[in-house]
Amino acid sequence: MDLRIQPDRVFYDGNILTMAEDDSTAEAVAVLQGKVVAVGANQDVKGLAGDATEIVNLAGRTILPGFYDTHGHFPAAGLAAVSATNCNCPPMGPVETIEDIVTDLRKRAAYTSAGEWVSGRGYDDTLLAEGRHPTRQDLDRVSIEHPICIVHTSGHFSAANSLALELAGLNSDSTNPVGGVIRKDLSTGEPDGVLEETAMRPVRNLIPGLTEEEWSDGLRIVVDEYLQVGVTTAVIAGCDRTAIRQLSQAIDQGALPIRVVCMTGKGNPEQPSILEQSGLRSGFGSDALRLGAVKMFQDGSIQGYTGYLSQPYHTPFAGDADYRGYPMRDREDLLTMVDEAHSAGKQIAIHGNGDAAIDDILFAFEEAQRKTPRSDCRHRIEHCQTVREDQLDKIVALGVTPSFFVQHTFFWGDRHEAIFLGPERAHRISPLKSASDRSIPYTIHNDSPVTPTNPLFCVWSAVNRLSRSGKCMGEAQRVDVDQALRSITIDAAWQNFEEKVKGSIEVGKLADFVVLGANPLEVDPVEIKDIPVLETIAGGETVYRAS
Repeated sequence: MDLRIQPDRVFYDGNILTMAEDDSTAEAVAVLQGKVVAVGANQDVKGLAGDATEIVNLAGRTILPGFYDTHGHFPAAGLAAVSATNCNCPPMGPVETIEDIVTDLRKRAAYTSAGEWVSGRGYDDTLLAEGRHPTRQDLDRVSIEHPICIVHTSGHFSAANSLALELAGLNSDSTNPVGGVIRKDLSTGEPDGVLEETAMRPVRNLIPGLTEEEWSDGLRIVVDEYLQVGVTTAVIAGCDRTAIRQLSQAIDQGALPIRVVCMTGKGNPEQPSILEQSGLRSGFGSDALRLGAVKMFQDGSIQGYTGYLSQPYHTPFAGDADYRGYPMRDREDLLTMVDEAHSAGKQIAIHGNGDAAIDDILFAFEEAQRKTPRSDCRHRIEHCQTVREDQLDKIVALGVTPSFFVQHTFFWGDRHEAIFLGPERAHRISPLKSASDRSIPYTIHNDSPVTPTNPLFCVWSAVNRLSRSGKCMGEAQRVDVDQALRSITIDAAWQNFEEKVKGSIEVGKLADFVVLGANPLEVDPVEIKDIPVLETIAGGETVYRAS
């Protein structure tokens, strides 16, 4: 320890869970110019303080590395708050019926000029009293003078009114696009307003973007939300050029204390991602904003019946006992996309919920690696919800790393068991213990705004696997608290090629910390989600402190 160092801040008398490889703990940590310069015992670290050093007494509180939001859509939750009606059901919103949606949308339409769009976000057909999606007729009752589009909680469906469908050119002659379905009224042949997956694009592409003022307002809302739950790095699962420009400007203006990793989207073989177009490598950028993986999709949402399964859904969709969902594209087209990005040295992240989609993804990764061998690719599977044991073995062999949407156990666990997957498959969603037993490095996530960002809630789900009704969704797949914490700190950093600068409290790394009101390793596991975040620190500076 260099006694000539005079840190900017020294935190002492704490319970520091470093998340280092040796799982070490410490009492004190010193910070200089945004980085950790010492970690250790109180006496040793406090001895480095100079006249200008701020000395902070942690009074025994627990401090960890700042949390990762390992897969989300920052700042979408904030942008939706300023631009769309909240159509979520409890506990995320007030809606219980389609009539509630109609009533709330009418309120927005009342102060929106005729011809301008009315938007909503978050409805869940399986929680609505009617047990179905809103249709064009439902939304026409809101207004026939405004185009209306509301997005499903999963983000994989939209419901549109007649004017929105007309403006998008969707009618009885419209055919399904690759990777999507225009649902139609069986009696008339006309679109019923519900659009699946890629079929959403003609409508959603017409909705005007936010003004710069609205975007800034939404950013402020979501930054506050993330800091309050201890997030210091957000991994955005799909960014376009506009979003990257806006985020960069926000950093320059001092409005974005959260560090950001931007995946860039690739929608089809002919359309290169921003990362591929630029010729840059994954990881290009700074500590504040970096380019991450090339993001692709291979299926949709299991709770929307668009996840691609190897065996039929538990409750048949539309009476079809053989229905298994569908892929976004055939596996040869997926291989073309993967091979292009892999051979160019990019990291790849592919959305796969159903095990049949995961089969396609692993096929593409394996073939691309066979053609162009690379070491340490860290290719990702996003959500990886129904991955099988044999697929986990292949994940080990290929060096692939999953990011599990573990919050499904709480938000949709009961319905996966009763409706979509049946008990056996439902109790194996997000099989963290099976992954841990194979020493597969993985992360866990909320996928905001699908569910609210809260890393400790993710940890709670990983450890307890409790559903809304309090039922355990697979005791055999529970993991211990330390493993779950690693998945939102050091393993998250590793998954994003950032383990040398983030993810643990070690000398030389960025001073991103979270101070908690209790030690997650010591409380009753069912209380983990209720542990308060007392302070969030980014680059050694306090960016949030609980009142």
